[in-house]
Amino acid sequence: MTEFPDLLTRGGPVIWAIAALSVITFGLILWKVYRLTGLGAWSGGRATQEAIGLWQTGDAEGALARLAARRSIRARLAHAAMTAFRDPGLPAEAAREDTTRIARGLLAELRTGLRPLDLIVTIAPLLGLLGTVLGMIAAFQALQEAGVRADPATLAGGIWEALLTTAAGMAVAIPASMALTWFDSIADRLQGEMEDDATRIFTRGGPRR
Repeated sequence: MTEFPDLLTRGGPVIWAIAALSVITFGLILWKVYRLTGLGAWSGGRATQEAIGLWQTGDAEGALARLAARRSIRARLAHAAMTAFRDPGLPAEAAREDTTRIARGLLAELRTGLRPLDLIVTIAPLLGLLGTVLGMIAAFQALQEAGVRADPATLAGGIWEALLTTAAGMAVAIPASMALTWFDSIADRLQGEMEDDATRIFTRGGPRR
């Protein structure tokens, strides 16, 4: 059975590039999970809901105090929306626009790192295909040089070595695509929840100062 280091050697420079992409992909996924955890992707909703409940009963100070120490993305938006709503210098429409601006920034923070993953999903299979094409060219060149003395086993060996890069590229792109879809679904869910929170704050908010 061929050892992994031997596979890297047989695959040529392209498979080394794909191996580097695999390391980058793994690092990006781990970093993104860490960032989403820090942004409260799987927590923070309860505190935000409790604060909005206090807000709707007229306890604006209690609601703001409930959110003050929270770092989740939903809590930060809810705190910004309540603060804008209570600002006597901001008309209602301006308060909504200010909240929308802050929400865009938070959503951009939420989606940070997804573009590189999307790029890896695109280029990893293309790199694999490039390696395969280059390997096939080399295999058929060797076949041409051998002429009538060509060994079918040698040709078969060259072909499977060329196909290594395609398999490697797909092996990187598939988990990257799965992770990208998962992260996108989390961002979409949080966006919907944040929009709902802001709507509840502005439509049934407490009194202005």
